[in-house]
Amino acid sequence: MSLCSHTTMVEIDLGALVYNYGQLRQFIRPSVKFLAVVKADAYGHGAVPVSKRLEELGVDLLGVATVKEGVEMREGGIGTPILVLSGIYQEEVEQVLRYRLTPMVYRLDIAKTLSAEADKTGERVPVHIKVDTGMGRIGVLYEEAPAFFDQVRRFENLEIEGIASHFSTADEEDTSFAEEQLRRFSWTIEEIKKMGIVPSLCHIANSAALFNLPAAHLNLVRLGIMLYGSYPSPSLKEKITLRQVMSWKSRVADLKEVPQGSPISYGRTFFTPRPSLIAAVPIGYADGYSRLFSNRGEVLIMGRRVPVVGRVCMDWTMVDVTDVPGVEAGDEVVLMGRQLDQEIAPEELGEWIGTIPYEIVCSVGKRTPRIYKD
Repeated sequence: MSLCSHTTMVEIDLGALVYNYGQLRQFIRPSVKFLAVVKADAYGHGAVPVSKRLEELGVDLLGVATVKEGVEMREGGIGTPILVLSGIYQEEVEQVLRYRLTPMVYRLDIAKTLSAEADKTGERVPVHIKVDTGMGRIGVLYEEAPAFFDQVRRFENLEIEGIASHFSTADEEDTSFAEEQLRRFSWTIEEIKKMGIVPSLCHIANSAALFNLPAAHLNLVRLGIMLYGSYPSPSLKEKITLRQVMSWKSRVADLKEVPQGSPISYGRTFFTPRPSLIAAVPIGYADGYSRLFSNRGEVLIMGRRVPVVGRVCMDWTMVDVTDVPGVEAGDEVVLMGRQLDQEIAPEELGEWIGTIPYEIVCSVGKRTPRIYKD
């Protein structure tokens, strides 16, 4: 039996998003603002639909990685303040002003250009200054930060709205280095206060720090992966219950009975150990289902786990359904999500191929349509 149409899709449960937002809000003091991280197309969930629902819930800020992402949000009708977390380039300054984006700043030349461009219209541009307290990525080294703040405040058309940093180990059991980063950040805040610079927003806490470092909440927390139902570390499952927002589904396109010893897919990396029933599923690495799942992954069919056999192809994946009675072409295949009493979570998918749930949800390909439901 065969099925011609390919029906692979991603379901986004906005009701689960609402639930997770409410769960996370319970761990934040009412006076602390909530920045929802929606970069990378809301971790593959769809930045505009997700942000619209978060706006309805009263989120204070939204965080994107790039100016391009911010522009797409504004053009999609999002009015909430948007912070460009990765900073900006010289050629993006005009768009930052036009689309009312708030840039993260850590280079003096960018600050100068921003101020000069804003001076043309008499605007004051809010900026957040990024401080490197130990991440070793972007930001002004914390020892040099007071001098940097002193230089930036001299630009009349810039308003230092925020100061930010980023933890490198907040999701680990040993929080000693994260605590050191918090001490460095707190020192920087105190030093600039002595200079008369008092940003209205101070933020360093991410999803993991929400639980592991309550002292890091300050007056703004930046929460990402947990909004979407995944955990930065397994230990956090004991502290909060979340619902998976994304489900990844397809259907059995073809069924084939093959004899024992039959090779499956490219490279003949799998031979059937018995007479077998092999199902072809129209999803592959072009859709984001990693080739690393070859002979390693599992999917759900009729509420049962079945193994991926042979190499994952660009557009196809084969699974062994010999032990699933009554399976037919057209039956639902769940690659990530729940089916009856079984569930495959992003964390489990990540464990199979040696990565993290962040990468799993962000890897789901654009050619797979997103279906939104409550």
